[in-house]
Amino acid sequence: MSAQHPARPIVAVKPITVPVPVPAPGRSVDLQVKVTAPLTGGNLPVIVFSHGNAWSMDGYEPLVDRWAAAGFVVVQPTHLDSRRNGIGWDDPRFATIWRVRISDLHAVLDGLGGILAQAPGLADRADRDRVAVVGHSWGAQTAGTLLGARVLDADGAPGEDFTHPAVSAGALIAATGTGDSLTPFAVEHLPFMRPDYSTMTTPALVVAGGRDRSQLSTRGPEWFTDAYRLSPSPKSLLAIDEGEHTLGGLAGEKVAETTDEDPARVALVADAVSAYLLDALGIDASGWAAFEKAARDGVGRYVTGK
Repeated sequence: MSAQHPARPIVAVKPITVPVPVPAPGRSVDLQVKVTAPLTGGNLPVIVFSHGNAWSMDGYEPLVDRWAAAGFVVVQPTHLDSRRNGIGWDDPRFATIWRVRISDLHAVLDGLGGILAQAPGLADRADRDRVAVVGHSWGAQTAGTLLGARVLDADGAPGEDFTHPAVSAGALIAATGTGDSLTPFAVEHLPFMRPDYSTMTTPALVVAGGRDRSQLSTRGPEWFTDAYRLSPSPKSLLAIDEGEHTLGGLAGEKVAETTDEDPARVALVADAVSAYLLDALGIDASGWAAFEKAARDGVGRYVTGK
């Protein structure tokens, strides 16, 4: 299985409603997902993807379609903070949405068999023993908790453990850094943005842009490398010098918040994640080895590991 199959036919099924026996407090709408997968092939590994703030299962096609073409089944939940639900910064539910997001990923993983059964012919082709979580921006912090990261409380004490036994690897794209440099706005509206990566033991790839300057932190682009620097091995870091927060337009073509439109950069991120996960899940190590070599020989990006 190769990390790059951009022309391989894929199919998407949506919306699929996920049964949640005990909905998370504040979730007043159904949890729905989109499933994207190659039309053919078996033993397909699974990616559960967590979107950034305000997005939904309908975003991130440039990433998701490329992952599916590389041989993954990709499941995308729509989190409660999606703009289609109309929950803004001042909504009283917003302070606990980070927990609802984590509950969403757990519900998807716990109900994965039923979800795949609603995509005709896919249940028997997916390998539910090889599952990864991936996220972008807020979604990266969400995914990181399932890899072992915790959230510090107001006193600096680590919160509860949200790891999931089904998850074997992950990738965090533009992940939130530590909370000691939050801006006043972030402190007021996003007090949960205080990840502790010291317990994130699951293998993961961290992707960071060299021009990603967040309005939520007083630090520069290095803030987005904390998930790599402060977590235990095994980890890998892909740093892209020219990348900004959407790294060329991960969420879609001509998206308003994309300030560094570059389809090639999006393909680079997508293929790096595919190659890394194929290696980390024990499927094919050749793609990631080739990617590491290309990064060492290239300009404008580098890969390091521990």
